[in-house]
Amino acid sequence: MVRKYVALIALIMIIFVAPQIKAQGIGIGPQIGWQKSSSADNGSLMYGAALRLKLSPAIGIEGSVNYRQEKYANGGLTVRSWPVMVTGLIYPIPVVYGAIGVGWYNTTFDYNQQLTLKNLANNTQQNFGWHLGAGVEVPLGEAAWLTGDIRYIFLNYDFGQLATQASTGDLNSKFYVITVGLLFGFHNK
Repeated sequence: MVRKYVALIALIMIIFVAPQIKAQGIGIGPQIGWQKSSSADNGSLMYGAALRLKLSPAIGIEGSVNYRQEKYANGGLTVRSWPVMVTGLIYPIPVVYGAIGVGWYNTTFDYNQQLTLKNLANNTQQNFGWHLGAGVEVPLGEAAWLTGDIRYIFLNYDFGQLATQASTGDLNSKFYVITVGLLFGFHNK
């Protein structure tokens, strides 16, 4: 049911937005970031790709797909996820934007059976989260631009019995990410 609504919204956006895309700008390219969940053992790289459409001088939208991995409970759990995010961008001035959006996280939990985490089965979950942040977008001529931002992601994984078995208490999966991207396409000022 959700897929039908997403497809319908995407189709409506394409119909109404397509004539404006050439006038404002479109770009696609790689992005890389540093992310850290407050309860994760360490921070790590997050990488992927983004597609950004500038709908008007003050409003844009970005879609991105990334890969991230982090460890919890002293290496007892490895969490791998593929965030698919849609972000609304508001430009108070041409090179600075505020960002707010939603994300779908297809997440795999791999438990290390060699540690004290016996009998916890690996599993995959789908979670929704939301994010907000701010960034800069600097044109590099007519065919590319550099982006950089910081976002805080509000996400709640279901860690199940991990907290009980590992004596870690409440685990927090909310995280921040600092990203840099290089988008190719065309961008009007």
